[in-house]
Amino acid sequence: MARTTGSHSDITGPKIREAALRLFAEYGYAAVSMRQIASEVGVQAGALYNYTADKQSLLAGLMRSHLEDLLEARAAEPASPDPLARLEAFTAFHIRYHLERPDAVFIAYMELRNLSPENFREIEGLRRAYENELETILRDGVAAGVFDVADPKVATLAVIAMLTGVTTWYREAGRLSRDEVTGAYCAMVRKLVAAGGA
Repeated sequence: MARTTGSHSDITGPKIREAALRLFAEYGYAAVSMRQIASEVGVQAGALYNYTADKQSLLAGLMRSHLEDLLEARAAEPASPDPLARLEAFTAFHIRYHLERPDAVFIAYMELRNLSPENFREIEGLRRAYENELETILRDGVAAGVFDVADPKVATLAVIAMLTGVTTWYREAGRLSRDEVTGAYCAMVRKLVAAGGA
């Protein structure tokens, strides 16, 4: 049987993942079929299974890749012993990194409910590793007397939810530049944790 033009020799795993990322972000994981993904990249649906076991594996792979890249990029950032400097650096990093990847961010946060229990545990572990860094910063700040946070875990979740929300409304052509948005959020985060003590 003749190979369909544009199939195995031209289609790669990255192209399939890019198509799935766009479609999941636009329509939601549950509404997207493997046939739609195949159509997006120009192959028959059966060809996808040369690159992924199923749609669930594709979703988990997208989330895993996003979170592993996030952790790697964060680890490469310069560190500071000062909790306030670390908090501001974390805030700026989070906004900068996430604004570059709105589709991946949307999927990583909104499609957790569609993961199998096994995949959920893995992805949640990666998310927790990232959250733990911020929680450590807050705990160090409390210990040093520069933050006034009753529950660092709750504060961590609140800060990350607030920072991630930037991806839902920020537009490059909007009133504020990325730097201005980052500055505004750094100020809000400082107030949230009462930097400087009560």
